[in-house]
Amino acid sequence: MKIATFNVNGIVGRLDRLLEWLAESKPDVACLQELKSPDAKLPLQALRNAGYGVAASGQPSWNGVAILAREREPMELGRGVPGMEADPQSRYIEAVVDGVVVGCLYLPNGNPQPGPKFDYKLSWFARFNAHAKKLSSCGLPVVLAGDYNVVPTDADIYNPTSWRDDALLQPESRAAFMHLLQQGWTDAIRACHPDGVPYTFWTYWRDRYARDAGLRIDHLLLNAEVAPMLRGAGVDREVRGRPGASDHAPAWIELDIPRA
Repeated sequence: MKIATFNVNGIVGRLDRLLEWLAESKPDVACLQELKSPDAKLPLQALRNAGYGVAASGQPSWNGVAILAREREPMELGRGVPGMEADPQSRYIEAVVDGVVVGCLYLPNGNPQPGPKFDYKLSWFARFNAHAKKLSSCGLPVVLAGDYNVVPTDADIYNPTSWRDDALLQPESRAAFMHLLQQGWTDAIRACHPDGVPYTFWTYWRDRYARDAGLRIDHLLLNAEVAPMLRGAGVDREVRGRPGASDHAPAWIELDIPRA
């Protein structure tokens, strides 16, 4: 089973790029973030024509998450992080695909920090970690995939110097991510690339993609039930270099799980 995560940075405006990647990569499951579209305007028919069932939670102009499943319908389990039912921001959706629980998340950016946006990031992160702890020991294979908006270590960024004040690198953000891993989750990309992880995000300015001045903020975490099934992981870096591309590239894993 191939599971991918991709921050599309606007699903309507970048639909052609998304469909192009789906046709090339053929993930069995694709977790999408930053749809930036209300539910009524999501291109569901185009995705279904491409062979994917969809569970989506949109939001006008901002945020939005979706789980796509190839040649099947994902069985949606819930939307939003437990404990934040009153939060209007669409940042989490959960579904089952072929017996695997998949959580798709778009964690708050948190900039500028310090301030209310950073406080919201840490509050959301704490609630998410509490939910992840329950999932980690649920007895089912679980994958938590998405844009975590955290650079876990200095090895996950081309040069941390100019980013030291950014919310993505703050000690509190990194500590929250580390607490998550300490629950027993495996960082799949790091596990498959111990000598140097591929980046997943390059800003549009200063020619950073061409210089590979990137960051790794898109992660796929595996609980103890599914981690032994990991067979590979990577990033489709070239997708970021295409005309009209998102500033993220898709990241993916391959699991040795037979499709039902």
